Amino acid sequence: MYANFILYLINMKPLTQIILDTRRSKSDKRFPLKLRLTYARKQKYFPLGLDLTIEEYDKIRGEKPRGEYKDLLIKINGFEEKAVRIIESLSRFSFEKFEIGFFDKPLSEKSTLPDFYNDYINQLKSEGRIKTAQNYNDSLKSLQVFNPKVSFDCITPEFLSKYEAWMIEKGKSVSTVGFYLRPLRTIINEAIEKKAFSRDDYPFIKKRYQIPSSRNIKKALNKEDLRKLLNYSPTPFSSTDKAKDFWVFSYLCNGINFKDIAYLKWRDINDDRIFFIRNKTKRTKKLDVQPIVIPLLEEAKGIIVKWGNKEKEPGNYIFNIIDKEMSPETIEKKIHQFIKTTNYWNRKLAGKLEIKADMT
Repeated sequence: MYANFILYLINMKPLTQIILDTRRSKSDKRFPLKLRLTYARKQKYFPLGLDLTIEEYDKIRGEKPRGEYKDLLIKINGFEEKAVRIIESLSRFSFEKFEIGFFDKPLSEKSTLPDFYNDYINQLKSEGRIKTAQNYNDSLKSLQVFNPKVSFDCITPEFLSKYEAWMIEKGKSVSTVGFYLRPLRTIINEAIEKKAFSRDDYPFIKKRYQIPSSRNIKKALNKEDLRKLLNYSPTPFSSTDKAKDFWVFSYLCNGINFKDIAYLKWRDINDDRIFFIRNKTKRTKKLDVQPIVIPLLEEAKGIIVKWGNKEKEPGNYIFNIIDKEMSPETIEKKIHQFIKTTNYWNRKLAGKLEIKADMT
């Protein structure tokens, strides 16, 4: 049903008409001349910068207008001819695209989909958000493999549905499809703000296209599994020992994730408590972001003593996962490797202890 409606809109042509808008007169009893555009049962009026009385308008529209009225008729016909040319030039009509063309409004200097992606990627890199920048780069590359000439005009519900089917056919998971399409949604939102994409064409709504998502339900450790883990003693300072300790540290600190552990600094500890703001919310636009406060238990203190940085200057990181001299790119790589290695050894440990729950 919806597909048929889309085809109907594609084949449908907007109707143009120059009218005198008599709904409200000006102080001199003149009315604004406007272009009325009708499309998909919607009407929109565009002012033409001319005000006329009803008598003047009737003379212009008469059989043989003369003098200044003939000149005005030529000017009015020129408006309508320009409107028709713009409509015919649009591969997919929208009121916003028409308005940009009709009033010669400039688009942003870079208005292609890849340009918007690359600008956003560069912005993320400048903020040190290297991993996120890579995610956006992967999203663009995937879309370009599907359609080497991908552009804003391509981004329709039909295109997105075909892309999803193509990804699934290639053996990709539903979550991977969502992983690549969420950055695209952000780019489309950016383009709408900069008048490079029409709000009327926004595809990511319930009745058009919804980005698929999957629920990744992790099974928590039961008391018996937790007892087995805590009672197990790996070889001191081995890879397994380190991985287990960081899992336990996360557990004791209310589930703090490994990335936030890597960013903890000595100044974040005060009065046997850890105060920190999650890395992913540091750049939020909200002004009232409150730090997370975690009581520092004795067992967690022991892990800090065992694996912590011995140079306890306030600005130093607690653990030797990253250091302040590293570039944002290096920091991202180090954290990624730390998480990957820790998860690897914890999976091996779970297998050894016959723990079926996910320890990553």
